[in-house]
Amino acid sequence: MNECYYDKRMDFFYNKTNTDTADEWTGTQLIVVLCFGTFFCLFIFISNSLVIAAVVKNKRFHFPFYYLLANLAAADFFAGIAYVFLMFNTGPVSKTLTVNRWFLRQGLLDTSLTASLVNLLVIAVERHMSIMRMKIHSNLTKKRVTFLIISIWAIAIFMGAVPTLGWNCLCDITACSSLAPIYSRSYLVFWSVLNLVVFFIMVVVYIRIYMYVQRKTNVLSSHTSGSISRRRTPVKLMKTVMTLLGAFVVCWTPGLVVLLLDGLNCTYCGIQNVKRWFLLLALLNSVMNPIIYSYKDDEMWGTMKKMIFCSSEDKSQDRRSSRIPSTVLCRSTDTSGHYIEDGIIQGTICGKGDLGDKGNS
Repeated sequence: MNECYYDKRMDFFYNKTNTDTADEWTGTQLIVVLCFGTFFCLFIFISNSLVIAAVVKNKRFHFPFYYLLANLAAADFFAGIAYVFLMFNTGPVSKTLTVNRWFLRQGLLDTSLTASLVNLLVIAVERHMSIMRMKIHSNLTKKRVTFLIISIWAIAIFMGAVPTLGWNCLCDITACSSLAPIYSRSYLVFWSVLNLVVFFIMVVVYIRIYMYVQRKTNVLSSHTSGSISRRRTPVKLMKTVMTLLGAFVVCWTPGLVVLLLDGLNCTYCGIQNVKRWFLLLALLNSVMNPIIYSYKDDEMWGTMKKMIFCSSEDKSQDRRSSRIPSTVLCRSTDTSGHYIEDGIIQGTICGKGDLGDKGNS
């Protein structure tokens, strides 16, 4: 029967797997790393809090897509917490950690990744439902969106806790990985392959939806009158989502590939030399997302800016909205009206039609 090592500190496992714990992180180098890490984490907390507050405050964002977008911001906020915990429990400190504390450190990171990934997958389903029904927003009720958000976090917490629940190498030292000294190599292979496959599926789904939107928009634009911005609204919304997905894939794929190589026991891949850079790249994703929200969505940026500078521009926005003829935004006889309706983006919600039905949001 294999001996288990639940009572050992992490230095025992690091020594067994010959893992580099960066003993050279001292003095000036350590201070620089902590300063940069602190700055990025503060930015993550503040910017993602603004995104969540913008969705709550602005009634034009009270639709399933934006609720899920706010939940993605919450996942990034949680990632900031995970990185703060990691900053003060890494480097030379890693060897002094107990097994449970090390599981907590890695579990927080795994939970944040899973929450973002599953949230993007749910957004993909929501986009597919709405676009295929020729609408900008799906008919998901608030109860269903709430259930989806709770399910996302339940899955994320479970996946983050899987190694703690038993899929580890505490009772089989020979199966331990190098990057994660108490994770089984088989688990790293499972974890990395699962995430990479989901990446691929989401990319294919979003490309298919985007191509469908482009094709439909081009066809409908030749048969309908109306502003160019109305026709481009579905495309703009999809560009925002695809930019978010692209940033997520670019930032996380290198780290997952490194984990896969470690799980396959690649001793000549030099994974110890690049692990910190890829972890920093993953951190950068949580920094980029709020910038993407504000850059791609003028309404989001306007709401965030008002909260930042404590200014009120509601009256001027109402005056601008009142100048837009109602026949442009509420054309119920237009066969493409449900598809190109952009009341939420332009700031005017029709009293009729699917987008004006707040009960379905």
